[in-house]
Amino acid sequence: MIKLTKNTKGILLALSAALAVSNVYIFSKAALNEVHLAQFGFYWFGLGILWNLAYIFAFGKYRKFSAITAKSFKALFVIAVLEMVGTLFFFMSIKTLSNPAVVSFIANINPLFVTAMGIILLKERFNFIEFFGMGILLIGTIIISLKGSGNIDTIFIPGVQYILLSGFIFSIATILAKRQILYVDASFLALSRILLLFIFSFVTLQVLELSIFIPLPAFKNIAIGSILGPFLTATLGYLALNYIEVSKASMVRSIRSLFVLIGAYIYFGSLPGLWQIIGGLFTIIGVILISLGKLKLKKSS
Repeated sequence: MIKLTKNTKGILLALSAALAVSNVYIFSKAALNEVHLAQFGFYWFGLGILWNLAYIFAFGKYRKFSAITAKSFKALFVIAVLEMVGTLFFFMSIKTLSNPAVVSFIANINPLFVTAMGIILLKERFNFIEFFGMGILLIGTIIISLKGSGNIDTIFIPGVQYILLSGFIFSIATILAKRQILYVDASFLALSRILLLFIFSFVTLQVLELSIFIPLPAFKNIAIGSILGPFLTATLGYLALNYIEVSKASMVRSIRSLFVLIGAYIYFGSLPGLWQIIGGLFTIIGVILISLGKLKLKKSS
C-alpha cells in the first residue's frame, strides 16, 4: 500500500475539489438552459440546504453554534448578504454566457480582487511575484472579455459584467470575514448564504408567478450540481486545508478552468475561441503566480 505524504494528500484533495467545482459550471449551465433563474435557485439552494445540514450534523459542526458571539452574528449576516448577491451575479453570468469555460476563466480574477482589497484595507504585504501575477491575470481577463468588434459601449462580451461584480462582491465578503469572523465555522457561513438565496428564489417565484414544476432533466442536473457544489466542493476544500497552505490549495484549484473547458466540450460540444483559451491560460498563470508570491511572503515572515 502506497503511503501518501501530508503534502500529496492535500494536493489530491484540492484537485478533487477543483474537479467537483468544475462540474458545478457544467450542470448549472445545463439546467439554466431549460429553466428560469428563480426556478433554478429554488431547487439548487433548497437541495443545498439539505446537503449542508447533513454535513453540519455528520461532522459535529453544530456543536460550535453556541460559541458564536452577537458581534459575529451581525458580521455573519452582512457577509451572507454579500455572498448571496455575489452568487446571484455568478449564476446570471452562467446563464448569459454561452460557454461555462469562459465564466470559469474570467472568475479566476477573484484572487486579484481579494489580494488588492487585502493590500488596501488590511495593509497586507505583497511582493513582485504577486504584483506580476496580478498583471498577467488582468491581461488574461481583458483578452477573454473583448468581443473583438463594436464601439466602446459594446466592446466586451455580454455577461462579463456579472462575473466581475460577483468577484468584487466576494472579495469584500472575504475581507470582512478575515476582519470580523474569527471563531465562526465556514459551514455556518455557507448555510446562511444558501438560506438567503433559497428565500430570495422562492419570493421571486411567487412575484413572477412561475411554476414550481420543472423538466426532469433540469432537476437531475440541479440535483447533481447542488451536491458537487455546496457540499462536496466545500468538504474536500476544507479537508485539503488540513494538509496544505491556502495559497497552495488556490494554485491547485485554478486548474478547475481546464476541467470546465474539457467538460463543456464533452457536455455541450463547444469550445471558446482561440484567444479566449489563450486569455484563460493567462488567468491560470496569474493565479499561480499570486499564490506563489503569498507562499514566499509566508516563508520570509
